[in-house]
Amino acid sequence: MESTRPASASIQPAPLSGLHLLLTYECNYECDHCFVWGGPSQPGTMTVETIEHILKQADELGTIEWIYFEGGEPFLYYERLCSGVRLAKEFGFRVGIVSNAYWAKSEKEALTLLKPFADIVEDLSISDDDYHGSGELPHSTHIARQAAEQLGIPVGFISVAGPDATNAQAVTGQIPAGESAVLYRGRAAEKLAMHAETEPWTQFKECPWEELRYPQRVHVDVYGNMHICQGISMGNLLEKPLTEIMAGYDPDNHPIVGPLLAGGPAELVERYKLPHKRGYADACHLCYESRCKLRERFPDVLTPGQMYGGKKGAGYL
Repeated sequence: MESTRPASASIQPAPLSGLHLLLTYECNYECDHCFVWGGPSQPGTMTVETIEHILKQADELGTIEWIYFEGGEPFLYYERLCSGVRLAKEFGFRVGIVSNAYWAKSEKEALTLLKPFADIVEDLSISDDDYHGSGELPHSTHIARQAAEQLGIPVGFISVAGPDATNAQAVTGQIPAGESAVLYRGRAAEKLAMHAETEPWTQFKECPWEELRYPQRVHVDVYGNMHICQGISMGNLLEKPLTEIMAGYDPDNHPIVGPLLAGGPAELVERYKLPHKRGYADACHLCYESRCKLRERFPDVLTPGQMYGGKKGAGYL
């Protein structure tokens, strides 16, 4: 369990080094495991001006190394993606993209679309599992990978296993190559948790996946919300400079992060006296359902509505 004590003077925590830009909430798929409820009808896409503003903020902070473009599906807004990638490179950041590769209908098409990213993008992470149409023909994910390799773009597959998987490892942050287990947050909490074995809610006394006290990467959405975990905002960098947000971040007094650090999702239930079930699929499942109940109480923190499936509560833009 993560310590709630401040780091000693001799041990410096790793600084925030990565911003993952949710270029759009829109996606051509509507995957059951999606954290952000991405889908064809989801509103919200970054402008080039917003991207540039975020990159300037990242540059001023001085600790950011990586900028990732993801979604939703970033290739749905290809020109903005190209502009953002070029700008990030000009600022001196390392650049990555996460995509489902729906656009790789043929090798020629894939090469054409990926060519502008050659010598710029250092990581193309392609979602390739049953949720992303890996059973479809032709295999667009494999076409995209071959095209990326021809252009010298580092590429790898990322895969999320189904609820019945026994060997998949649960991970967070930038999902690494290989198969990872479902985390039951976002749409997965409603679409997949019913198929998982449950455990008593009282045992979920820590957040096992996110670095909540000293985040090393955060997601920034189209409205400027900085998500320390999908749906939990630590500030809005369209309203306040990133340097101020990071300097003023007080995790212990954050209305959601504080309880999670003190006692995990179970502490959210106890502190706010929330109604609950006897069992949950994992810590994320309990946390997500608890946050859904708290949205009207903390609308600026548990935002936007896209992260909660457009459910009743402030924040859906």
